[in-house]
Amino acid sequence: MAKCIMVQGTCSNAGKSLLCAALCRIFRQDGWRVAPFKAQNMALNSYITADGGEMGRAQVVQAEAAGIAPDVRMNPILLKPTSDVGSQVIVLGQARGNRTAREYWGDKKALMPVVKDAYDSLAAEYDIIVIEGAGSPAEINLKQDDIVNMGLARLVDAPVLLVGDIDRGGVFASLYGTVKLLDADEQARIRALVINKFRGDVEILKPGLSQLEELTGKPVAGVVPYGHFDIDDEDSLSARLDGDARGAAVRIAVVRLPRISNFTDFAALERVPGVGVCYADKSAQLTDADLIIVPGSKATLADLRWLRESGMEAQLLRQHAAGTPVLGICGGFQMLGRTASDPENTEGGGSLRGIGLLPVDTVFRARKTTTQARGTVKTLSGALAGLSGAAVEGYEIHMGETTRAAGAQPFSTLTHADGAAVEDGCQAENVYGTYLHGVFDAPGVAQKLAQALAARKGVTLGETSPDTAAYKEREYDRLADAVRQALDMDLIYRILEGKA
Repeated sequence: MAKCIMVQGTCSNAGKSLLCAALCRIFRQDGWRVAPFKAQNMALNSYITADGGEMGRAQVVQAEAAGIAPDVRMNPILLKPTSDVGSQVIVLGQARGNRTAREYWGDKKALMPVVKDAYDSLAAEYDIIVIEGAGSPAEINLKQDDIVNMGLARLVDAPVLLVGDIDRGGVFASLYGTVKLLDADEQARIRALVINKFRGDVEILKPGLSQLEELTGKPVAGVVPYGHFDIDDEDSLSARLDGDARGAAVRIAVVRLPRISNFTDFAALERVPGVGVCYADKSAQLTDADLIIVPGSKATLADLRWLRESGMEAQLLRQHAAGTPVLGICGGFQMLGRTASDPENTEGGGSLRGIGLLPVDTVFRARKTTTQARGTVKTLSGALAGLSGAAVEGYEIHMGETTRAAGAQPFSTLTHADGAAVEDGCQAENVYGTYLHGVFDAPGVAQKLAQALAARKGVTLGETSPDTAAYKEREYDRLADAVRQALDMDLIYRILEGKA
């Protein structure tokens, strides 16, 4: 049975996911077979495994860092918010319908055996399991029936590293307060503290570290410096969504929908030298874009209403009329069509007029399509003609079935993981749509798109973008090097062995 170590945080976005990824890579570098685990994840940025299961992006990143294939057992429960009070519940990769927070809370205890079985099966196959908590263990109103923080640590007998984010301020208070709000047995599980995202001279911090150790009775395992690592982010707290594309030779505006999902689709575009990606939530941000992208959404109808009410739809239509190309991915593709209807009440029911730039109609169904896919872009006309014939690969996650009008041209031909060949998406008058997430990730695709846009405005791009797979490996190694230097790894290994 594998040894384990758990990373919990004083708050959301304290850096737990990246720290777990770093530990996965470090343990792998040291010769161990290591796997990540997070009992329950809440995120709109998900991924489809080779066998068609859906899981959170953070554990995909951690699996990549560990050098293994993503597996839904690493994230047995995924919650995808559909509203302010409800989420789609995904268990071991399969959707089980939507639940309000109250409904899910009532059902959660019954999911503990699922979590334990998933953990045990991984622990039987690997040497080390790196476990990620969620939010804070000191959310005392939620401690009953906890399955993701101290409740899970108790279940699998995991030692805990408690991480605080100093970049937000108040890190000493948050670490001390978190420890002191826990029960005595929970406090005993915390073996060390970690301060994350530090900027400055660590010598100035040391008097505070000593006092923190005295007050909590816990050693500080290290101070991790603030770093810039180009590694996929999990949710809408990501700093990359605040990026500014001003001054770039080619400017791409991604509409920042309220329930934007899978924004990692655009990471490959951000890596092309000379390309700037802006996530736009105001109509003025669309005015000088060379390409407008409407991304995926977990609530297509609600986000379509937002587009209409916010004025973003009207601006998008003005830009298209002026010649700006528009691309929709998944939910964005659905929005660009003529109609979107929900007869089975998967998104609250009803029907809406689409933006009307593509001759397609979408009907939402309860059955969810989740599959990996690969194929070839069809012969395209207009601004994105340079993508014609490009080999693409990625995955589909959608509830809708979309029908093209007679004579309408598809965007690509895809083969699903089960061998089924499909005509995907649509193209018409400088507007393009596809269901394929990760469409820019295959070698050369992002570069071809950028070159097509650059040529259209008469500019030349310089160097080419890096190979995605090799680039990711370098970033994981950079992350691991920074964390290895910052942490007392001898202490970490003693904790892992139960000797500290």
